[in-house]
Amino acid sequence: MSRKIRCAIYTRKSTEDGLEQDFNSLDAQHEACAAYIASQRGEGWTLLPARYDDGGVSGGTLERPGLQRLMADIDNGRIDMVVVYKIDRLTRSLSDFAKLVDRFEAAGCSFVSVTQAFNTSSSMGRLTLNMLLSFAQFEREVTAERIRDKIAASKKRGLWMGGVPPLGYDAHPDPNTRSLVINQAERETVETLYDLYDDLGCLRAVEQEADNRGLRSKRHVFATGRVQGGGPLSRGQIHHILCNPIYTGRIRHKDKVFDGQHAAIIDTDLWDRVQVKLQVASARPRSKATAQGGPTGSAPLMGKFRDQTGDRLTPSHTSKGSSRRRYYVSNRLLTGRRDASAWRLSADRFEASVATLVADHLDQLARRHALLATPDLGATEETMRMVASLTERLRNGEVQILATLVASGQLGTDRISVILDREALAAALEIAPDKLAERAVSIDAPFTVRRRGVENRLVVGDMQPVPDRTLLRGLAKAHKWASDLQRGLPISQIARRARVTEAYIRTRAQLAFLAPSIQTAILQGAQPADLTLERLVRMTLPLDWQAQERALGIAR
Repeated sequence: MSRKIRCAIYTRKSTEDGLEQDFNSLDAQHEACAAYIASQRGEGWTLLPARYDDGGVSGGTLERPGLQRLMADIDNGRIDMVVVYKIDRLTRSLSDFAKLVDRFEAAGCSFVSVTQAFNTSSSMGRLTLNMLLSFAQFEREVTAERIRDKIAASKKRGLWMGGVPPLGYDAHPDPNTRSLVINQAERETVETLYDLYDDLGCLRAVEQEADNRGLRSKRHVFATGRVQGGGPLSRGQIHHILCNPIYTGRIRHKDKVFDGQHAAIIDTDLWDRVQVKLQVASARPRSKATAQGGPTGSAPLMGKFRDQTGDRLTPSHTSKGSSRRRYYVSNRLLTGRRDASAWRLSADRFEASVATLVADHLDQLARRHALLATPDLGATEETMRMVASLTERLRNGEVQILATLVASGQLGTDRISVILDREALAAALEIAPDKLAERAVSIDAPFTVRRRGVENRLVVGDMQPVPDRTLLRGLAKAHKWASDLQRGLPISQIARRARVTEAYIRTRAQLAFLAPSIQTAILQGAQPADLTLERLVRMTLPLDWQAQERALGIAR
């Protein structure tokens, strides 16, 4: 008798078209797979009753409800074989497929496509599948290159390539005409901003005057009904407007500028004067303190944060001899009032904490492919590179970038929230602002306060811990093998079934006997950052649980 092979069918359809029908594409896939399983009944194949369907979900992401339920059941040892109609129903990404196969193999599960003559239970099937997916990924990458080349060629001809139009312009009413037309109401705002900077030569003064005059950023309504913009102009937005050559009738593509097919709002003489003043202002030390890192030159969060009472955090400093220490303080302290609820934060530490918070936020969203409103496989690698570059600058101390990225922030009693400037973030990542997910510009995290004399120090808590999948996989295997050993199975049989050596089983099965607090930390992702599966296996841990906790730096 052949051993019983428990089979699960996974179906997917990228769009929701036709799903309302009594017999839809998902049903057709399921029926074909069920017939294939029935044909293999002599080999011990049996169909499980649960259905794993994803309707209207792209294959470019693994964040699919049906797939997540399927993987959970596989990890729990309930499924021996996954059956799909075609391989692209499971995934369209070679990297995602590699992750899925790793989890399949870890759980002793195989994968078969009923319309393609191979399955992953054999080495030839895995080779064929990898070849097909490699060609599919190559095709996607070539397509992405063609799109990028087309955008570059179109911008060289002066065409507008879509996205949210800049303040002062609207997309051409003819959808077949890739150009911009002047929005007369917004044109006055742009001209006013250029005239104000030409007169004042100071972004902060322009921001204040623009706020006094009630000037607002571009209000854009998306096809979904979502509204963006329409609020007061920040310094970052004003600086972006003043540096954008589109207002002189030109189009920028990366580091090159081409003549556009749209009308100019700002004449060349005014543009040149503003650019010279911006360059002079960026290079000019406003004071000795500024040149050394004083409050004006290095207070990127000035005017952006408020405390729990709504009071603005204002840059301040103290001097002792030649040394100068910068702070962000609640504005009410500057009047000499004493207030226990007021904040006095070391500027260097506060800026570094916010920079790290923003970097961690962007890094985690990028790793989960959640940075964009709609996942785009063609742009994933480029976006990841841009995020890596931006987060590296933030972590390496280039805190001045916060002046552009951070729109506003709020300090509560035990939480910090940050709102990022959508247009500035999109410009830094070289993508259209409307492509960013809503959660990309909103950050909320816990913190604790440590006091040092009259100074408060924020210790910003980590974002939601992300468990180490390798550690989790190792721990799950250890428990499975330890259970097999307790049931009396020979270690040679366990090793043969897992296709590893007996020594491999011995070194990893002992992880099942780690202290409960250590295993809980691994499950929650709260273990020390340097605790890896390799380090854990190589260590000679004591039998005493408390000694294990001390050795690994994990508290109860």
